[in-house]
Amino acid sequence: MEEKDSFLECEKWGIYATLMCVAGFYGAFTYSIRGGIFCNAQTANFVLFAMALGNAQWHHALYYFIPMSAYLLGAIISEAIAGPVKRMLYIRWDTILVFLEMIAVIFLGFLPESAPYQISQVTINFICSMQYNTFRRAQNVPMATTFCTNHLRQTGLAMVKAIKHEGSERKDSLKRLRIHAGMLFVFVIGGITATVSCRFLLGKAIWIVLIPLGILLIDLLYADLKKEKEKLDRIPHGH
Repeated sequence: MEEKDSFLECEKWGIYATLMCVAGFYGAFTYSIRGGIFCNAQTANFVLFAMALGNAQWHHALYYFIPMSAYLLGAIISEAIAGPVKRMLYIRWDTILVFLEMIAVIFLGFLPESAPYQISQVTINFICSMQYNTFRRAQNVPMATTFCTNHLRQTGLAMVKAIKHEGSERKDSLKRLRIHAGMLFVFVIGGITATVSCRFLLGKAIWIVLIPLGILLIDLLYADLKKEKEKLDRIPHGH
């Protein structure tokens, strides 16, 4: 693995771990009190969509098609505007996305409990998609910040490689094992936090994620405007 100092701030492990924890919160939040939909990723929604079609439940199928479409739109928009936004504002798209995510969270917290679930579902699908498409590699390791499947797979691979190899290869495998297992751990922590807080705060529980997101925003803004000002044209790994 390359040295930590050779990576941009938006590629550091701490950034990805924080986003992963927030994603765990989103998943539990939407499933618990916003219609039983998983908004971090779309595999489960595609399965439920297919089952609805198979049962000729057309209205139910449309219910799942809406968040799936929002996720698609988020990927399209984040891919299309990332470059132009950076050139216009002299701030990385990664930083702007965290700010936009905070605005979305504030909006969702103000929604009354009687508001249609689709508002929360579409909003979180949209921001999760943009986040997944924007934050791709943590210190040059392929990474997802919104779901667990690849982290679970990489944890298993790293375990096997750590047993099979010795020396530097074992050391590298153990490091990757800790990284991916750590991502799974913080995701679960986020989910637990959402589950407990939603019992007492209902929809306003989502404001809890403003704390980690605010810390991220300050860190990334400092990097863009001070620490990495001369590196603005440098493209993060994976893009």
